[in-house]
Amino acid sequence: MDRMLYISMNAAQQVMRSQAANSNNLANVNTTGFRADFEQFRSMPVFGEGLPTRVYSMSERPATDYQQGSVASTGRELDISIQGEGFIAVQGKDGREGYTRAGDLHITESGQLVTGTGLAVMGEGGPIAIPPSEKVEIGADGTISVRPIGAAANALTQLDRIKLVKPELNQLQKEADGLMRLADGADAPLDATVTIASGTLEGSNVNAVHALVNMIELQRQYEMQIKMMSTAEKNSDSTARLLQISS
Repeated sequence: MDRMLYISMNAAQQVMRSQAANSNNLANVNTTGFRADFEQFRSMPVFGEGLPTRVYSMSERPATDYQQGSVASTGRELDISIQGEGFIAVQGKDGREGYTRAGDLHITESGQLVTGTGLAVMGEGGPIAIPPSEKVEIGADGTISVRPIGAAANALTQLDRIKLVKPELNQLQKEADGLMRLADGADAPLDATVTIASGTLEGSNVNAVHALVNMIELQRQYEMQIKMMSTAEKNSDSTARLLQISS
C-alpha cells in the first residue's frame, strides 16, 4: 500500500513543479524578448539494497525554447530587435556578463545605457555610457552614434558599439536571473554577423493558448494523483478492518 501512496505523492509534487514552470511562462507572455522554458517528466528508478522496486517521476527543464517571438514596430530610436539568431550582451545584477533578446533600451540619469529591467548594456570595452546629446542612433551592426548638444544636424559621432553575440545554442543555459550564459562560464565573443533593427521590439515567444491548455492538463494530472492517494488511504483502512475481524 505504501508503494502506491508514495508514488502518487511524488507524482503530485512533480506536477506542482511543472505547473510552476508553466505558470512562469504564462506570466511572461508579454515580457520583451522572453524565452519560454520546456518542461518534461521522466522515470527515475530508486536504487538501493537489492533490486529496484519502485520508479518515481521527475520533472526537469531539458532546454529553453529559442524560437523567435513576434517583432513589432515602435518607432522609438532606442528600441532594437535582433534579426535572426543572436543576443545582446548585458551585465547581470551579480556583475557577470549575460545575454538577452530584450531590446527595450533607455538611458539613465547618469547616462548609462540599460535594458528595460535596468541591466547595463555591454559595449566593446564594458558598460556603455551615453554623454548628454540631442540625438542617439543605433546602427544595424550595433554602432551607437550621438549628436552632441549644440552640434550641427549632420554632426554624428560614433561613440561605441553594442556587443552582439551568437554562441551555439546547445552551449547556452538559462539561469535563475533569466539571462542566458555559456555553460562553461566563459564570455561569448562579439559576432559581427549579428544585426539589429532599430525602432522595433521582439516580444515573448510564449504561446499563451498552449500554456493555458498545458495548465489545465497539469491540473487534471494533479487531481488524479490526489485521488490515488485517497484510494490508497481507503484501501489501507479496509485492510486494517479485515485484520481486526480476522484477529
